[in-house]
Amino acid sequence: MNRPEINVTPLIDVLLVLLIIFMIVTPTRPSSLETRVPSEPAATRDVAPHPDTIVIRADRLGNLSVNISGPIATIAEPDEVIDLIRSTFAARRENNAFRTDPSTGKTDIERTVFIKAPKGLDYGSVARVVDSVKLAGASPVSLQIDRLEQ
Repeated sequence: MNRPEINVTPLIDVLLVLLIIFMIVTPTRPSSLETRVPSEPAATRDVAPHPDTIVIRADRLGNLSVNISGPIATIAEPDEVIDLIRSTFAARRENNAFRTDPSTGKTDIERTVFIKAPKGLDYGSVARVVDSVKLAGASPVSLQIDRLEQ
């Protein structure tokens, strides 16, 4: 009795044809990769912040300050910061200080708020500050870092 056998010759022929096609279609490997590495800045310079920028700074003791002012509230009781941000947004609306978002085309006041906190401050405290700023109507809320080695 004859046993059936699988004829693999057509399969091998197809595989060789595919191999040749992929070898031709595949681009050659680049011989060099050109990169630009950023250089160290020559000198640091102080740049004045944009007048519409709101920066909330938290310190290790839990005090909150807005822009360059001294501490005006604490993380546990941020009511004064919330009121200050709300009044700033209201003043911008009254003074028609609108901007147009280029991605969406919508016109609204600038509501971006940055939060600076030291690395040693616990996550819960930073989250409370973010929640307070969002409660005041800020959007988006961004976190800032000055130095990573702190």
